[in-house]
Amino acid sequence: MNRHTKLAILIAPILAIGGYIASDFYLAHDAEQTKFIQLTTESSCDVLAGKCVLSSGEFKANVYDENGVTHVNTTFPLDTATLFLVDSSDVATVYPLQMSDSPYYWFNKTPLRELNGTQGDSQKMRLVLQIKGGQYISEFYTQNGG
Repeated sequence: MNRHTKLAILIAPILAIGGYIASDFYLAHDAEQTKFIQLTTESSCDVLAGKCVLSSGEFKANVYDENGVTHVNTTFPLDTATLFLVDSSDVATVYPLQMSDSPYYWFNKTPLRELNGTQGDSQKMRLVLQIKGGQYISEFYTQNGG
């Protein structure tokens, strides 16, 4: 064996380990970059009746209201969750959601029942759910089915 082959055999494992570490740093950095993912409604939304599911791929969020408290349950743990109720003039009121028992369950008291209490009423809502570098966003209408 000549000296170039010996040197190549000695350096190859070091280069392989260095490449593995560098790729890990690259993937970690890429995962932290902000991404916006659109959530869409699976069918018509009735938040007061508990029939509102938003989804994007495997990620799902269930939005419902119980006794004036709006809840959001998700299939993946969240870092933050923010709900917006939008009036007819397209002015949004912000309701930052609080974590319940775990990062899968979020809630806050909202006036949704007063705003959308009559059968047939609709209310524009926006939802922003943040998971690490990804922000899942949605704008949808909830229709009170009675």
